[in-house]
Amino acid sequence: MHKHHTPAKVAAPFSRYSHGVETQNAERWLMISGQVGVDPDGRLVEGATAQMEQAWRNIFAVLASAGMNAHNLVKITAFLTQREDLADFREVRDRMLREARPASSLIFVSGLADPAWLVEIEAVAAS
Repeated sequence: MHKHHTPAKVAAPFSRYSHGVETQNAERWLMISGQVGVDPDGRLVEGATAQMEQAWRNIFAVLASAGMNAHNLVKITAFLTQREDLADFREVRDRMLREARPASSLIFVSGLADPAWLVEIEAVAAS
């Protein structure tokens, strides 16, 4: 049985998905859907850096709803639409993750589901 995590501190899903899906086997695993720079009220924040920070806050809210934190992250995948945002992304990622060091992939894409979204980050956590 899966446990779905869509905490009140994250905007409601834009279609049929959960912000996190937890499954138990040998360990607890939490798959976090791609998070974008949309605040809890459903508003897109302005600017690439602000969107990155909000996406991380959304990830941390989903982690907290599962009783986890950044140290439970085992894998993140980030999608950026603008190559010039790479240095800022790395700075924001390092600042937000502090000492946590999950595996990480970064992919540049021509666009995301909404053209105004500049970054999307998905994650996998385990405890």
